Amino acid sequence: MKKAEAAHIKIGKIGSPYGIRGWLKIHSYTEFGASILDYMPWYVEQGEDQWRELMVEEGRMHSGQVIAKIAGYDTPEEARLLTGKTITILRSQLPKLNKNEYYWSDLEGLTVINKNGVVLGKVIYLIETGSNDVLVVKGDKEHAIPYLPGTVVLDVNLEKQEIHVDWELE
Repeated sequence: MKKAEAAHIKIGKIGSPYGIRGWLKIHSYTEFGASILDYMPWYVEQGEDQWRELMVEEGRMHSGQVIAKIAGYDTPEEARLLTGKTITILRSQLPKLNKNEYYWSDLEGLTVINKNGVVLGKVIYLIETGSNDVLVVKGDKEHAIPYLPGTVVLDVNLEKQEIHVDWELE
């Protein structure tokens, strides 16, 4: 992972234009969809290690979807230039967490090792199921491991880039 990538956290993706005034549909990756509007400015990648800052003039929920008006994009044609871009913020914009709390982006890419020392693979993404989050781990096989600290997840070590789990191979 490049340093610039580590400094930027993905929080959403820009969808298609909405209406005739340059509004855009926004696919939020935040826990509560509309909370993506609480983070300003947004950034989109312009090329390797180059970022464009975007300011949201206005945003709201509309029919269960976040929509936003980005400054400088006033027509559907201009707004369409942003379609498909990933929305990021700087890591420094995130609220500080308590000890033993992690953002999903902190866990993605970590190596998962079971209590017998067997490497299960790396966390490729997480899923929210309602009852608990799930680590999707890809190695020789793909594993869906419940993120249950203290029972299934025994330790998260960001320095070593490891998660130790109580999880047996099938």
